[in-house]
Amino acid sequence: MAMDVIDYRIQGGEMQYVEVELDPGEAMVGEAGSLMYMEDGIGLDTVFGDGSGGGGGLLGKLVGAGKRLLTGESLFTSVYANQATVRRKLGFAAPYPGRILPMDLAALGGRVMCQRDAFLCAARGVSLGIAFQRKLGAGFFGGEGFIMQKLEGDGLAFVHACGTVMERRLAPGELLRVDTGCVVAYTDGVDFDVEYVGKVKTALFGGEGLFFALLRGPGTIWLQSLPFSRLASRVFAAAPQSGGNREQGGLSALLGGDRD
Repeated sequence: MAMDVIDYRIQGGEMQYVEVELDPGEAMVGEAGSLMYMEDGIGLDTVFGDGSGGGGGLLGKLVGAGKRLLTGESLFTSVYANQATVRRKLGFAAPYPGRILPMDLAALGGRVMCQRDAFLCAARGVSLGIAFQRKLGAGFFGGEGFIMQKLEGDGLAFVHACGTVMERRLAPGELLRVDTGCVVAYTDGVDFDVEYVGKVKTALFGGEGLFFALLRGPGTIWLQSLPFSRLASRVFAAAPQSGGNREQGGLSALLGGDRD
């Protein structure tokens, strides 16, 4: 199925959203809960599977739904189609601070691997599947797990990352060691593996974890400066571990004021 060609603008600084403009008949597929707004004339439908429209009947839909289930996503995908006779806009918002990355799959070789929760939305026709890590080390110890999302097609897809994003092109054979949680996405052709840090003292007291991700070119990689898991752990560590009711009561009194 031919991919819809769409126009877009990424808005905002730390909390971004992508605004998409659809011609009559064009459509977008979005992750559940990612919609920010849509103008009148855009129809919403929920479909079983990844919403790519790749065909295959019931079996194809079941396979698409199974792929989404394995990547931790919902069995259903939302499809937003412009049913009006003029152009209409809609917006999709990132779930946490960071950056939204446009991925032109046609320019990236037709396939991109990304972390499991990175997908935000895409032009209708882009297929969202799974990619199994070929090496057990990468599967069990890589920060992105044994299963990653695989975006395929020749259309435009959007993924999100936490913090600031670094894009880098790796030459053939060029190797980069990365914190496993900082890997957002990479193009087909990049070899992904993991490496033990090598020293027990470094592993226990270095603060960088037990493993590094090894990314070897050729290909393009995208890294995030603040993995969401790291942000969540810092917030949890800073939260009061005792006396929570007292602090919450004081905060409620401060916000609510004297009601007598």
